[in-house]
Amino acid sequence: MLSAAARARETGIDAVALKPMECDVSVAADLPFDTVVIDYEGRAHLPESDVLADIAARRDLRLTTPVRAAGFDPLGDDELAATLPEDAGRVLVAGHGAYLDDDEQEKRIAPRLGAAVEAYPDAWVGTEGIERVALATGAGQFELLSRSTDRDLRALRVAGYEGQVSLYAPVVLDDDEEAILDALGDYTARRGPVRRALPDDAATDGSATGRAREVLSAAVRDYALVGDAETVGERVAELKDAGADTVVGYPARGPDAFR
Repeated sequence: MLSAAARARETGIDAVALKPMECDVSVAADLPFDTVVIDYEGRAHLPESDVLADIAARRDLRLTTPVRAAGFDPLGDDELAATLPEDAGRVLVAGHGAYLDDDEQEKRIAPRLGAAVEAYPDAWVGTEGIERVALATGAGQFELLSRSTDRDLRALRVAGYEGQVSLYAPVVLDDDEEAILDALGDYTARRGPVRRALPDDAATDGSATGRAREVLSAAVRDYALVGDAETVGERVAELKDAGADTVVGYPARGPDAFR
């Protein structure tokens, strides 16, 4: 029987995304991926500089940094950005409202992304909600898997875009439907089209039944990579054929699923 790490390698996923609120990100060195993306989940959960430096010395590390957040603002307070390892790459994002105060949310995004890309020309730019601005920077694109991803990637390539496209997707390496819905049902239910299709007050985990279960079971396959390693590998190959260069997998059941 293949180990979790061997199954993860078989998928063709290129990189792993870790969330510091959920795990000790130093586990990155034990995972079978050369590239590691660490998400930003607020100042209180920013890993210590020495931990990040150790990961950067052993892996190609990229840090998600919100350009509107105090400490990372290239047109204002960038004190925290200055503490990050010099050899760590960036994934530049506007920043989720959950991690920004009212003043930060009012900051203009476009000039800050432009300044940050000038400072980090090899950065990836997170596109969710700011697709046109992200593309205008000319930097590599960091997209979230959705039901329109294949079509969008092909259109982007046909239009002549030759830059880097990295694709972020939650992953569950399991073909048990209840396990998949327990890990990804709530995440998927927050997507607009899914939320509108779900019956009111329906369960969104493995206990979902009827219409809710049908909607969620279809939707998790639009917004995530699920199934055994072979099934996920086939889906990853489709996404790369459509135009993705790098697929970044977030282990929705924790990093041990990849170790």
